[in-house]
Amino acid sequence: MKRLSEPGRSYWLQSADLPAFPPLMDSAEADVAVIGGGIAGLSSAWELTRAGLSVIVLEADRLAAGVTGHTTGKLTALHTSIYGKLRSEHGEDAARVYAGSQSAAMGHVIEVAAELGIDCDLERRPAFTYCEEDEGVEGLRDEAEAARAAGLDASFVTETDLPYAVAGAVRVEDQAQFHPLKYLRGLVVDLVADGGRVHELTRITGMDAGEPCRLSTASGATVTARHVVVATHHPVFDHALLATRLTQHRDLVIAGSLPPERDPGGMYITTEGGKRSVRTAPDGHGGRLLIITGEAFTPGSGADTEAGYARLQDWANERFPGVTMTHRWAAQDNSATDSVPLIGPMRRNGENVYVASGFAGWGMTGGVLAGQLLASLITKTARPSWAELYDPHRLGPALGSAPEFLKAQWDVGKHFVKDRLESFGDGSNGPVSSLAAGEGTVVRADGRPCAVHRDDQGNLHAVSAVCTHLGCLVAFNNAERTWECPCHGSRFGIDGEILQGPALHPLERRDPGDL
Repeated sequence: MKRLSEPGRSYWLQSADLPAFPPLMDSAEADVAVIGGGIAGLSSAWELTRAGLSVIVLEADRLAAGVTGHTTGKLTALHTSIYGKLRSEHGEDAARVYAGSQSAAMGHVIEVAAELGIDCDLERRPAFTYCEEDEGVEGLRDEAEAARAAGLDASFVTETDLPYAVAGAVRVEDQAQFHPLKYLRGLVVDLVADGGRVHELTRITGMDAGEPCRLSTASGATVTARHVVVATHHPVFDHALLATRLTQHRDLVIAGSLPPERDPGGMYITTEGGKRSVRTAPDGHGGRLLIITGEAFTPGSGADTEAGYARLQDWANERFPGVTMTHRWAAQDNSATDSVPLIGPMRRNGENVYVASGFAGWGMTGGVLAGQLLASLITKTARPSWAELYDPHRLGPALGSAPEFLKAQWDVGKHFVKDRLESFGDGSNGPVSSLAAGEGTVVRADGRPCAVHRDDQGNLHAVSAVCTHLGCLVAFNNAERTWECPCHGSRFGIDGEILQGPALHPLERRDPGDL
């Protein structure tokens, strides 16, 4: 069990073992190739296999070890305060469609778990978006009305079962929470039993989006498929330039044992104080695990993540005194600039290539929804009424979110230019020689940006500081000890290995002796 002093694998990854699958070593063919083994990819693969298509899942790491394995596991259609924004920017019909589709995805998980006999710690709970300051009350009253108009069983309340007072809250009844990896374990077992193929440690590095599509892997194997689903969190092979409509953020998570009698009995979130999300889960020993999320930051921004964990711990000590935190991890999410996920055909990347991205932290319902929607589009069965809302190339709503779009592009451009004008230290003196164990910095060596880390044994590790995705410079995350790109969220280990895309290639290693 990871201690709080060691950020790492989530509670979900530590408490559920998924089946292991070998890398793809030979060429393969399928009706559909799914790139990505998180909830969106596996849900898509399961739906398509159920529809009678041959499917192959290709995961660069281990199944659900990325974004899905580090979620909070909420199944709810109450996504903070989205319904007022949807109604004003997209219209009342869009808000109703969003609420209906997200609720349907939650219901689908419940139905599938029952059908397959999956024990995934599924619990029905109310969901709350709350505020503690009076200034937030009017906005939450409006949000409760917007959510109710969208079809949710929503109300405005001033009392909850949290152990501290709130000024007001939106409450939505009969939502759910679960253990995401236990659910996906059941899904994978059924997928394989129905003839689906799964390959882990198989990174896709190239795609020819012809008819058929051809994928190439880092090991040299090839996959031929009539259709391709790109479910890689941030879309790889993004010739459709969807990256321009996505922003990245990471949230810190801490968890610890809570006596059952202190369980607040719901799922809670607030945007006050750097965002705080609270839920509990069965701990497997008759108690409850308190899970608290917050301290969002942009990957590669240079944020002091150790300080963020300390603030989160202080908040937990104040609000839930006596709870000893035993786990910590971090979750990464991306958001579409117009607040609605991008699910559907990529189009500019070929008519047979589909994408699922931009879940904004609500990927448990979003990923299941994506599986249902993409399966219907690929099999050309009944088109869901909500397909248009999630179309990656929708124009009207995107124009309505022009300020958010322009800000996202400004942030990327700012990093790309500013990082190259910034004066980094010379690797031969101060910055590297003064590095303490566990620290990292970017220096210039022979005129090139170099990312340098000193490990706990005092050894130096050096790699290129230029992200292999689109060339922005990485920055060091001091809690997770990773190199992160501020432009599109790619993450790398201290020796340059890819931890998270959209980068397809590792950072080039450098010789520390040259510094």
